[in-house]
Amino acid sequence: SMVFGKALPEPGRFKMQICALMPGKVRSDSGISIEVEHGLALLETADIIIIPFWHHPDEKPAAELLAALVRAWQRGAEVVGLCLGTYVLAYAGLLAGRRAATHWEFERDFSRRFPDVQLDSNALYTRDDRLITSAGTAAGIDCCLDIIRCHCGSALANRVARRMVVPPYREGGQAQFIERPVPQTTRDT
Repeated sequence: SMVFGKALPEPGRFKMQICALMPGKVRSDSGISIEVEHGLALLETADIIIIPFWHHPDEKPAAELLAALVRAWQRGAEVVGLCLGTYVLAYAGLLAGRRAATHWEFERDFSRRFPDVQLDSNALYTRDDRLITSAGTAAGIDCCLDIIRCHCGSALANRVARRMVVPPYREGGQAQFIERPVPQTTRDT
């Protein structure tokens, strides 16, 4: 919401709205709650739909949500899964035969559950025919900046990144962030 909201120096470029299966108070897994005004009907007209996270890979999303995402993609909307939100797109069947990314800690689980998805475990984010997926939190910001870049150009994406004090574009992949043992040395300290 920061990328498409307060960090956007040109209000009106995007109209960001939040929806849920059931409007009302929605509590995150970190204890933060928001009041959600809209139900899934909002997905019928949205141009870009972002699933920012998902509770747990074992929890299959409601059939109504999955069907709404498929309909939205079929009518031409971009559908985005950030981090574990990629699971939602995969459960909807949208990623079958396509390239996708998710958080590196869930690589094995995701590949086991969705063997028909071409998981790129090193990508920070991927694009495949209006289906966009990303790895963890910072990669989600990278992905959203790329959405702005594709729709509005690099100049605006760079301005948003500058306001957020993040790089406008990062090279490399998830491998740079995966914990690896540091080799032992035989030298004296």
